[in-house]
Amino acid sequence: MSRKKLRSHCPINFVLEAFGDKWTLLVLRDIVFRGKSTYGEFLKSEEGFATNILATRLEHLEAEHVLQKIVDPADARRSQYMLTEKGLDLIPILFEMMVWSEKYDPKSEARLIPRLMGLIKNDNHKISEKAKERLRRGLPLFPEYLG
Repeated sequence: MSRKKLRSHCPINFVLEAFGDKWTLLVLRDIVFRGKSTYGEFLKSEEGFATNILATRLEHLEAEHVLQKIVDPADARRSQYMLTEKGLDLIPILFEMMVWSEKYDPKSEARLIPRLMGLIKNDNHKISEKAKERLRRGLPLFPEYLG
């Protein structure tokens, strides 16, 4: 799948064409915050991915060079998805989305992690770099979601 021609070079349009639906962002959320990396793990997300939607979004993120698909070293029949450097560069944006959610959604799960939210608000760049390093090592940001 190759990148189609952009409708415009407006920065907002660029982002929307790359990630213009909730399913794409939920895949990124699951990788970054919940440590998911396989098709089967993504299917178990509480929002309920349809199999065709999930497959299409994973292919799209690969084509955009946000995700890299690799053969699982433990089971060659299975693939894992990892963020590329381009994908890791989305972390500050995801963090800002959390800040916005915390501000406007009284039931936001961001309210359950006040320490991290404080770090993001204080210095998003610094905490994003730490998060990127953790993810490069294959560690999720919230290991309590695993299991």
